[in-house]
Amino acid sequence: MIPIGVVTVSDRASAGVYEDKGGPGIEAALAAILASPWSAVRRVIPDEQAVIEATLIELADVERCSLILTTGGTGPAPRDVTPEATEAVASRLMPGFGELMRARSLLEVPTAILSRQTAALRGRSLIVNLPGKPSAIRTCLDAVFPAIPYCLDLIGGDRLETDPEVCKAFRPKA
Repeated sequence: MIPIGVVTVSDRASAGVYEDKGGPGIEAALAAILASPWSAVRRVIPDEQAVIEATLIELADVERCSLILTTGGTGPAPRDVTPEATEAVASRLMPGFGELMRARSLLEVPTAILSRQTAALRGRSLIVNLPGKPSAIRTCLDAVFPAIPYCLDLIGGDRLETDPEVCKAFRPKA
């Protein structure tokens, strides 16, 4: 089983004030997209930059998740600090992911321009920040997932196979 980090960043969900829908939204999308056997390494944490950073480090360095998907904390509100936490633990940024997610989301909702999703590398892990709404999560994953398996190949991460009926991952012909 390939471990995949699934992190919900939400003060209210982490406090049990409301049900987490972002993490299950990521897992539902992965269940449809992936053909490889995988398991979610779940975390539900508050919007605290130090906690987000520690969680991302743990998932990358200890749990050895080649792919870490976060949901929440990407808007303009003062406590939305997921991109800052991601950048703080990263060795390199992957700005094309955020650019494509916003472009695709703008086709559905004009407020997508307010989103600050990003992606970054930490060692052999790719961290992708997704929005908090399940439908927006799927829109964004559908946009960027074709590039994720090859990105993981290039950084020495786990080999992910997709269901070609759902997502045609790009890999150059050998």
